[in-house]
Amino acid sequence: MQHFFKRILLIIIVLIGFLDYSYSQTTLITKVRGKVIDSATKETLPYVNITFRNTKIGAITDFKGEYFMETKTPSDSLIFSYIGYKSKSVAVQKNKFQEINIELESNNIELQEVVITPGKNPALILLDSIVAHKDDNNPNKIDSYQYEVYSKIELDVNNINQSYKDQRVFRKFQFIFDYIDTNAITGKNYLPVFISETLSDYFYNKNPKGEKEVIKANRISGLNNASVSQLTGNLYQNVNIYNNFINVFDKGFVSPINNSGNIYYKYYLIDSMYIDNLWCYQVSFKPRRKQEPTFTGDFWVHDSTFAIKKVQVRIAEDANINFLNDMVVTHEYERIENKVWFLKKEEIFVDFNVSDKTVGFFGRKLTTYKDIVLNQPKDPEIFNIATSIQFTDDAMKKDDIYWSTARHDSLTPREAAIYSMVDSIKKVPVFKSAMNLIMLFVTGYKVINKVEFGPYYTFFSFNDLEGSRVRIGARTSNSFSTKFMPQAFIAYGFKDEKIKYGGGFIYLFNNLPREGFGMYYKYDVEQIGQSQNAFLEDNILSSTLRRTPNNKLTIVQEIKLQYEKEWFQGFSNTLYFKHRRIEPTFNIDFEKLNSDSSITKYNQISTAEMKFNTRFAYKEKLITGNFDRMSLGTKYPILNLNIIGGIKGVFGSNYNYVKANFNFDHWFNINPIGWFSYVVDIGKIWGDLPYPLLQLHEGNETYAFDPYAFNLMNYYEFASDQYVSVNLEHHFEGFFLNHFPLLRKLKWREIAEWKGVYGSIRPDHQKVMVFPDVLSKTGFTYPYMEAGVGIENIFKIFRIDALWRLSYLDNPNVTMFGIRGQIQFIF
Repeated sequence: MQHFFKRILLIIIVLIGFLDYSYSQTTLITKVRGKVIDSATKETLPYVNITFRNTKIGAITDFKGEYFMETKTPSDSLIFSYIGYKSKSVAVQKNKFQEINIELESNNIELQEVVITPGKNPALILLDSIVAHKDDNNPNKIDSYQYEVYSKIELDVNNINQSYKDQRVFRKFQFIFDYIDTNAITGKNYLPVFISETLSDYFYNKNPKGEKEVIKANRISGLNNASVSQLTGNLYQNVNIYNNFINVFDKGFVSPINNSGNIYYKYYLIDSMYIDNLWCYQVSFKPRRKQEPTFTGDFWVHDSTFAIKKVQVRIAEDANINFLNDMVVTHEYERIENKVWFLKKEEIFVDFNVSDKTVGFFGRKLTTYKDIVLNQPKDPEIFNIATSIQFTDDAMKKDDIYWSTARHDSLTPREAAIYSMVDSIKKVPVFKSAMNLIMLFVTGYKVINKVEFGPYYTFFSFNDLEGSRVRIGARTSNSFSTKFMPQAFIAYGFKDEKIKYGGGFIYLFNNLPREGFGMYYKYDVEQIGQSQNAFLEDNILSSTLRRTPNNKLTIVQEIKLQYEKEWFQGFSNTLYFKHRRIEPTFNIDFEKLNSDSSITKYNQISTAEMKFNTRFAYKEKLITGNFDRMSLGTKYPILNLNIIGGIKGVFGSNYNYVKANFNFDHWFNINPIGWFSYVVDIGKIWGDLPYPLLQLHEGNETYAFDPYAFNLMNYYEFASDQYVSVNLEHHFEGFFLNHFPLLRKLKWREIAEWKGVYGSIRPDHQKVMVFPDVLSKTGFTYPYMEAGVGIENIFKIFRIDALWRLSYLDNPNVTMFGIRGQIQFIF
């Protein structure tokens, strides 16, 4: 969830960077949407049956009387039928989009008197049977299976109106707008700009657990990147209608066949018919209440096994989810070996927009399965975790002849033409400029030929030590090398009149799995005791959002060498060698109290250390650039273990020591009341050390909320040599506020949080260096704690927290209550 904004920006980059529009307008799909109403009352009619003539393709109107349909099969008309109304046939234009709104006329048949007695809703009787047979029909019960899977993903820019076309930047290539199509679901126009196809063999075994995808063929318009190809495969898709809750962008939506579905939905039995020679009942459903994480839609259930034959769900239009205007998921199942139901086809449609009137994009995915083999266990070696996703040697090299026979379904001419949309638009200067602007915003760097300058947010900042500070940084771009990237910076403080500088490089031996070596040097200011998530000292936001003067900085001279080896995706080791010299400043003293009560002042602390990091993030999803990596997270805990050894005598190092740290970071859904996250951090230090080398617990002296720091703790307030810290947060996702009509419209979401740390510190450390006045001499006599409540999703991007400090209230210069804010981009 923290990476939502990066995901959206990455997709925008793909859209703009690989745009080209030289394809035929011919499309062999007929698309229709519209509304059906009563001709006399003008009221909308739900559950009207609609079919393309001479086909088996049909749909029903939803609760608002609206429908959408599309077909590749030629048909010249639609047939509308509804009990109590005259059937109606309406002509359609083949291979085009059209909106057809019709009125149905009542039969005016006078019915005889009927006595209705109370009874149970037949749709609920079916639902009870579906729930009772879930274990029999859930594909998750299968011990092992394999299949061939074909996956196709398309991205489209949508809502391109006339004002967009009239912009000067498009004046020289108006021809691109001749190729706009219209989406049947939303009625929005769109311009397809990206398509990918993947053909894989997939293997699964329940016990011992193992899964593997062998990608046999992959093609992506404009890209030839294996890491992006992994994301277009099947391995990460796991939508199961039989689960009580379905994850939609990390939010738990209530399945229409939830064991307690009647609490969330109203159900209606509306039809029955044969599907693939199986008698099935059609049940429609809609949410009972507004703004809950629910769907609208319908499903077909087999009459004897009570298995789902087909289901279509659409996110409720008032669901509390950001930037997602619409989402439709369709699943079709088939019976394998006359006993097990298995997914045969999945279609996903997503409409991303800030609002209905702004330019956004569609995402569409089609996945089909064939050659399904059940319960024939494979050699355990095939599930080697180090190669859970594997490419055949020629996967990226398959030609058109191969694809024409290997696809499970043919491409339309429009889809096929997207592969030719690569070269011409990339040569247009305005799109080059647009790409550079987006890259500047996302990465902070301005690309000029083979050099990138930035980050822009560090160009100017200010603090008590340096006064006003300016900084210029640069690194080489990918056009210089995709293996070797040198970088450097220089900065100047107008108050201390000192130049700061640094530089280094990274060299990648391999990208997937990652293996690289880096060397870095810096002479710069540093705030010891802030979290890794905090703004760096030279970030302009760190300067402007401070609540106390930034007067606890030190000067650090550092040489660092590192070697990283990723054994498989999600598991890596990194070995560091680091030499540091820390210099005191006007407000930070390094002093030793001698046995005769005299004071010895130190002008620096010198260390040399080796650090070994082990990181494990099971099934973590990554997007990998040439040098940078972006994690899309994992539903499993992320583990980090660090072992550090200080070596006395190397490069003038003064100390021998050992540090061990273990970090455990995890989040999970607690449906239907949101999601919960926790971070546990445990550490211990062996050896007598000066206070800057102890664990200085992460404070925060800004008004920005830092999820990994103690937001009401000051820098240098607490230190320890062994400790346990815990960070707990629960995000209720509007569970309470959605029940208040006036607040519901705001779509605010509630947060509750608690943080605590407890540790100890040996008095021997003060014999090495006197603790400053602001630092507790005795460490913790009881846990430090703070708690708070917050509201997030304010105007979709702001989070505000009210925080209370619960302990050590008598410490000097502390804040017992504070308001902190954060900008976040979440679904």
